[in-house]
Amino acid sequence: MTRLWNAVSVIGLLTCLVLALWAYKSGILDSVETLQAFIGKFGYGGMAVFVLVQIIQVVVPILPGGISCLGGVIFFGPWLGFLYNYVGICIGSMAAFGISRVMGRPVLYKMFSEKLIQKYDSWTQKDSRFFKLFALAIFFPVAPDDFLCYLAGTTKMTWKQFSLVIWLGKPCSIALYSLGLTTAFRMIFSV
Repeated sequence: MTRLWNAVSVIGLLTCLVLALWAYKSGILDSVETLQAFIGKFGYGGMAVFVLVQIIQVVVPILPGGISCLGGVIFFGPWLGFLYNYVGICIGSMAAFGISRVMGRPVLYKMFSEKLIQKYDSWTQKDSRFFKLFALAIFFPVAPDDFLCYLAGTTKMTWKQFSLVIWLGKPCSIALYSLGLTTAFRMIFSV
């Protein structure tokens, strides 16, 4: 099963690369305005597809979350990009929690490396400690959030506790990702 998840991730990444190459050759990536005009042609459908991609990229990590957050800001502007990132990532996080709640610890071993699991497994030894560490990790954009959402589903954390941390903690990390990566993008490409 781990090989299947790895294959899905590789296929997803290759698909993203092929689409990026196609967009580049088609002139869609000539400027931010050109890209936004292309996405704008799809109306609400473009927004819905982006939110769906954000949900999927949490459940099946294909790209680093920061890259897709940057995409939201570039595609839709800072405010709508933030909103679509937030909604998609939070729904995806809830789905990851639910999947691991149903499937248990085996899902961790099917999707993530043993090294990553061992690194964070000590957090789960005390439920109150895990809740605090999880909340901090979700608030700051440096931890493997997707994995931690799956890990949380294997603990005694309640849906209410999880939802509270995700819906209140994600705005800060998404804003930091979006702001930091947008600034870096503009510096690199002088947009």
